[in-house]
Amino acid sequence: METKGRVFKYGDNVDTDGIIPARYLNTSDAKELAAHCMEDVDTAFAGQVRPGDILVAGRNFGCGSSREHAPLAILTSGVGCVIAASFARIFYRNALNIALPILECPEAAESIADGDEVSVDFETGKITDHTTGRTFTAEAFPPFMRELIRAGGLAAYLRNKKR
Repeated sequence: METKGRVFKYGDNVDTDGIIPARYLNTSDAKELAAHCMEDVDTAFAGQVRPGDILVAGRNFGCGSSREHAPLAILTSGVGCVIAASFARIFYRNALNIALPILECPEAAESIADGDEVSVDFETGKITDHTTGRTFTAEAFPPFMRELIRAGGLAAYLRNKKR
């Protein structure tokens, strides 16, 4: 499993209200949420993000409320992976529950620049910045997590296991 795309880079403490502003929480339509993803942090994000692009951020990404809308908006916008120095724990759990690949790698989060072309190999944890030629290593997803992501999230994974 791998993703490759352009980086959208943000700083520390990007909270769930910055990811999907509360004024849009009256819908559970994932496409509508994606249309407003990162709107209060980066007004251009939703119009520029392409499938496979990578969101890179600093410390404590996804802090704030426990809303599941935040990782859903990111996933539905087409982001192939989020790399951060660290994640808020509830965001981390919510992201993996819906199959949004996320990796903690402080060195990559600090070094990768906005607009860089980056690839991520989820089996090895290797992050390659093709713009600079640098590589970084995050903890690879264990096999069951790769299965969970391939299945489309925890609910789909568990449904498949029952069969």
